[in-house]
Amino acid sequence: MATIELTDDNFADHVEKDGILLVDFWASWCGPCKQFAPTYEAASEANADITFGSVNTEEQQELAGAAGIRSIPTLMAFRDGILVFSQPGALPAPALDQVIAGVRGLDMDDVRRQVEAAQAEQG
Repeated sequence: MATIELTDDNFADHVEKDGILLVDFWASWCGPCKQFAPTYEAASEANADITFGSVNTEEQQELAGAAGIRSIPTLMAFRDGILVFSQPGALPAPALDQVIAGVRGLDMDDVRRQVEAAQAEQG
């Protein structure tokens, strides 16, 4: 599956879907972003069951701000609408594969319990 462009208009719709969504926050002037792009695109082709999205932080400044992006590239992973991974920096292919395997292997019932407990603590 090719990488889809995420914007203010469609970001929430993709995040809220069941399944896995990986999001690469990047900018055209960013050297590490350019280095990571082929690795990310190859992973999208190799993992057809996962949605791969990208956010151009220059064109989508409000979205990047709302997501708390402070450094690019930043990779986020959502599963069933829950943010389960976020890390700045360009990942090498083996590390990206580890992230994908880890997100696939999550016990989402346990993740939901943890989210509910954290929300209950906050009030």
